[in-house]
Amino acid sequence: MSMPDEFRNFIQSNNLVDSNDRILLAVSGGIDSMAMAHLFLSIGTHPGIAHCNFSLRAAESDMDEEFVRDFAKRHDLPFYNVRFKTREYARRRKISVQMAARELRYEWFEKIRKANHYDLIAIAHNLNDNIETLLINLTRGTGLTGLSGIRPSGNYIIRPLLFATRQKITEYCNENGIAFREDRSNAETKYTRNKIRHLVLPVLKEINPSVEETLNETAQRFASLDKIVSGYVDQLIRTTSVASGDTTIFSVNKLTELNPDRALLFEVFSRYGITGSGSSDLSGLLKGNTGRMIITGTHRIVKNRGELIVEPAEGRKSADYQISKPEDLNDIPGILSAVIIDRGPDFIIPCEKNVACIDFEKICFPLVIRGWKKGDFFYPLGMNRKKKLSDYFTDRKYSLPDKENARILESDGKIVWILGERLDERFKVTSSTTTILLIRLQPCRS
Repeated sequence: MSMPDEFRNFIQSNNLVDSNDRILLAVSGGIDSMAMAHLFLSIGTHPGIAHCNFSLRAAESDMDEEFVRDFAKRHDLPFYNVRFKTREYARRRKISVQMAARELRYEWFEKIRKANHYDLIAIAHNLNDNIETLLINLTRGTGLTGLSGIRPSGNYIIRPLLFATRQKITEYCNENGIAFREDRSNAETKYTRNKIRHLVLPVLKEINPSVEETLNETAQRFASLDKIVSGYVDQLIRTTSVASGDTTIFSVNKLTELNPDRALLFEVFSRYGITGSGSSDLSGLLKGNTGRMIITGTHRIVKNRGELIVEPAEGRKSADYQISKPEDLNDIPGILSAVIIDRGPDFIIPCEKNVACIDFEKICFPLVIRGWKKGDFFYPLGMNRKKKLSDYFTDRKYSLPDKENARILESDGKIVWILGERLDERFKVTSSTTTILLIRLQPCRS
């Protein structure tokens, strides 16, 4: 079977493309993406061409860009390009250059797809990329999803070259005179993927000359198994947790009643960034004390009494604000209204946690809304002695995320109000109060 026929069959058997789909090709100029571009042309499509210049190889990067631009022009294909300051982005985000390039290109591809009404983005991953990914995941520790390798499609992304080995692609390009650009960094073994490619796989091929096909078939079997297990994991998550926004709260009792083994726990929490290195901590987290946590690359899993609270690793902390005059309070996110009113004889203080009635004459501007810090104290309403906020939060059974997201209103270094929680005794409305600052927060979920 010819390469174009195999290409067409792979697309059809995996339902990658519908007849009316507009396709945007990610083309670096390398052998894989150039082969993919020619194959799409050979089956009669008219794709768009998207090229990223990561500014990592000086003049060579610019030559890659011109090479791809010329290809698009010769074939009368729409061309889109962008130039990134990849190293600067990596330093700012404190990630590797490779991870930075990945984040930048996928975000840009999606932007171009939407802006130009493409249905799909085609990436030129091949069969060797798939087994390299499998081996990398296996080395680092993974679950069924990681052992499944690279999927042919997902989230507008298709990978129509996954059927072809690197050798087959090379032969196709040589036979058809397809030009491409060489990236010398692909030969450097300082990168994990290149170590697998140049040092590990040759040894495995000595043991099994068909190791690429064998590992690819193994990945496909794991992918089938992952689909089966994934349905069970979905059900387990639904029965043991409650989701609200970007936070998911698991019941420790419900989890332990199911007596899940470590492998199943891993499959559940791998969805929140748990990797092989963190899987052994999960059982300990279930049995651990309040405050114990696991931080993954994407999420934070915190033990809080009978719950495991899962939320994005970056948290939900708000900025600090300085309020120079009363009306500025209305510009603070989360504050529904702030008004100054005269206290009449019929005024009744609302008994609502989201409302604070403050003696206006006892505060001085600027006010500050900020997070709490160690050593903070206040005089809880109804008490004549001070209490540390840390002790107050403990008494109120605040979880770690609750503590981190607590905000206070401060006047002249004194805490006036723990927002949505409790007023300070020193600033309460009394019989001698004539003017009230009434602040109403947006309702919070219970």
